[in-house]
Amino acid sequence: MSFQQGLSGLNASSKNLDVIGNNIANASTYGAKSARAEFADIYASAINGSGASTVGIGTTLQTVAQQFTQGDIQTTENSLDLAINGAGFFQVSDGASPTEYTRNGQFKLSSTGYIINNNGQKLLGYPADSLGNIQPGVSQPLQLPTAGIAPKTTSSIAMEFNLDSRGKTTASTAAPGSITLDDPTSYNNATSMTVYDAKGQPVAVTLYFQKQDDAADGSTTWNVFATANGTPFDVEAADANGNPTAPLTTITYAATGGNPIAIGGNPVDTTQPLTIDIPAGTSASGSSTLAIPGVKFDMSNSTENGSSFGVTSLVQDGYAPGQLVGVSIDDTGVVKANYSNGQYKAAGQVELANFRNPQGLAPVGGNVWQRTAASGDPVVGVPSAGNMGALQAGALEGSNVDLTAELVDMVTAQRNYQANAQSIKTQDQIMQTIVNLR
Repeated sequence: MSFQQGLSGLNASSKNLDVIGNNIANASTYGAKSARAEFADIYASAINGSGASTVGIGTTLQTVAQQFTQGDIQTTENSLDLAINGAGFFQVSDGASPTEYTRNGQFKLSSTGYIINNNGQKLLGYPADSLGNIQPGVSQPLQLPTAGIAPKTTSSIAMEFNLDSRGKTTASTAAPGSITLDDPTSYNNATSMTVYDAKGQPVAVTLYFQKQDDAADGSTTWNVFATANGTPFDVEAADANGNPTAPLTTITYAATGGNPIAIGGNPVDTTQPLTIDIPAGTSASGSSTLAIPGVKFDMSNSTENGSSFGVTSLVQDGYAPGQLVGVSIDDTGVVKANYSNGQYKAAGQVELANFRNPQGLAPVGGNVWQRTAASGDPVVGVPSAGNMGALQAGALEGSNVDLTAELVDMVTAQRNYQANAQSIKTQDQIMQTIVNLR
């Protein structure tokens, strides 16, 4: 027996305690991964080869292996907090040093609109063009737009509604094809919608439905009148009081009701909906609105049945201008800019990286790792694709340190340290006995 074995044991136990202490210290560090001290025994090589009775000369710390198991997902109130549920690392860069990798998703916005971590490093991903289309390729720092979103002119309207077949005929025999706007008895039903001109100004369009007498075959035709900001679509087809004297179009239903069989006197063709021109006018606030020509108006899904009038769906593709009010990130990593007009547009997509051997990554502090020859080159991809994990916004991945296990390991390491110290003490006593021989 020599001092070598006990000394190496003391050193090993001390390093094991260092690893355990570091794990415990980072039990509350988001994205931190626990480590494990792994040891190997040591044997001295004999000149003529090792014998069956060779005695080891101690132990050595072979490696400190990182444990890349999944940490618990904890929800937060910050929409830019990101957690990876599965494999992968966020890629961050300061623009000068090599790209680094992290599981800590505590991100924020910089004054210039970049998504950064607490070290000031920028989150990498794919940018989006002005239309919100993701541009895959070489990853680059993700930056949110500062400008608002431009308005979009209404170009199509799709409307679903039911006309009550039990309604009385309101088309006047004295003045067929006309209504009096302030006389509800001159039409059966009315409904309104908002469309947008080229400046994004809202235009209030009101539709009036007037029932005609049933035809000889039992079919029913309804006149549809329209006004924009209270002005008839065709000002030339209006009386002195501004009441429409001609319908915008007509809708004809079969004797059995259901969907229309003709719109504007022509058989229904869903591929070629009615085209209308919305005239310029003056809004309720007194501002002048622009004309909106060539709007496709689809009423092919309307019905005539024996139930009350009601609009069940109304979709139009225009919108007013809007300003950036928030950011959201979905499980595929798409960063969406949300605007005050209810629209959103993709501003980029987070790119993740994975490694064949994550334990080969070198920890450099600040919750980041760097690639090494042992880890191999990164394999990149978007979240939820391939073997990449899904992103969860408004959440963070906690440390995977098991405090209970670490405390038990600490007791074991302490006992090992005491036992190795005892072996040295015993060797000292033996040496003392030899010295005292006469």
